[in-house]
Amino acid sequence: MCLTRAAKRNALSDRLVQELQACFEQLPETVKAVVLDGEGEHFCAGLDLSELKERSTAEGLFHSMMWHSAFHAVQFGRVPVVAVMHGAVIGGGLELACAAHIRVAERSAFYALPEGQRGLFVGGGGSVRLPRIIGFSRMTDMMLTGRIYNAEEGQQIGLSHYLVDQGQGLAKAEELAARIATNAPLSNFALMHVLPRIASQPMTEGFLTEALMAAISSGAPETKERLKDFLEKRAGKVKG
Repeated sequence: MCLTRAAKRNALSDRLVQELQACFEQLPETVKAVVLDGEGEHFCAGLDLSELKERSTAEGLFHSMMWHSAFHAVQFGRVPVVAVMHGAVIGGGLELACAAHIRVAERSAFYALPEGQRGLFVGGGGSVRLPRIIGFSRMTDMMLTGRIYNAEEGQQIGLSHYLVDQGQGLAKAEELAARIATNAPLSNFALMHVLPRIASQPMTEGFLTEALMAAISSGAPETKERLKDFLEKRAGKVKG
């Protein structure tokens, strides 16, 4: 899946956000994983400011909730998503990337949240997702000072899971997506939908949720087949 507004550095218009949501909500059943890329030199430069208009408080609220709904479809959809980050990954583009489950960065990637300098606040779920990745203190710094992280710095603080040479991001993302697609669907579901909720629960509730998910997954017919293959030496072992 590719954002195709290269002339606008793939800036997110309302129409593009709505199309993104529709795509993720209507994925064919045969799709097991998605690679999310941006056409041209940049992943996504955030909100298309040419669409920015004066809104009432209520209109602003519903506009933000529209973005929430679209990015929710990415994070809590049917299949895992691998984002390919290159060039600008700023503002709403960084919020979108944070909704992906795995993030691959090329060395051209750079990250910023310029909303603070523009009198804005993040509205695509960034205040919820990004602090869970880099910590609220780093996010505060980015928004107060306009700090920009390059690809290497982003890798160090957790903005990306993998850092690859320029032009290699899509190939790496496709390799990872192919590997993810071989997992049991219920395992992928648990990692996408249950693990982030456990992370936000108190420990006692988290332990119970984990136990319930472990019981559900271990009782699945596909899990039993995979364990049988392992015990009968038809499946590969983990090697260092």
